[in-house]
Amino acid sequence: MKRIFLAVTVLLFGAAVMAQAKPDDVAKVNTDKYDFGKIKQSVPVVTYFEIKNIGDKPLVVENTWGSCGCTTPEKIEKPIAPGETAKLKVNYNAAALGAFTKDVYIKFAGVETPKDVKITGETLDAAAYDEYVKTKQADKPKSKG
Repeated sequence: MKRIFLAVTVLLFGAAVMAQAKPDDVAKVNTDKYDFGKIKQSVPVVTYFEIKNIGDKPLVVENTWGSCGCTTPEKIEKPIAPGETAKLKVNYNAAALGAFTKDVYIKFAGVETPKDVKITGETLDAAAYDEYVKTKQADKPKSKG
């Protein structure tokens, strides 16, 4: 009898876990990763992730956070109506040199796990960035006048 009770309990618990909403069940983000490309050290950059409510109830963003202090998303304060879109602003401070990949987490009300999107790029010192920009401009085709 105890085995049957245990088996039923495990099955019910498993079904309850499977029934929980996932972030992709309630929202669609325009991209899972944004690449800044090459950026200049100590010059902060900004991007926006568009979040569309694909559910039938207003979508509340409970919290947003970055994987480190250099990445700061600004929480969306107002609920997102069904079918509507809101923009999540994400700031990156570009202090550390080198390639980077940072996570941005978006926690929706009623959804256990947060949505994870990423920002990537490469931070160059001022001299390397200036050289990169100069080379990039030299590679552009010349317009005929």
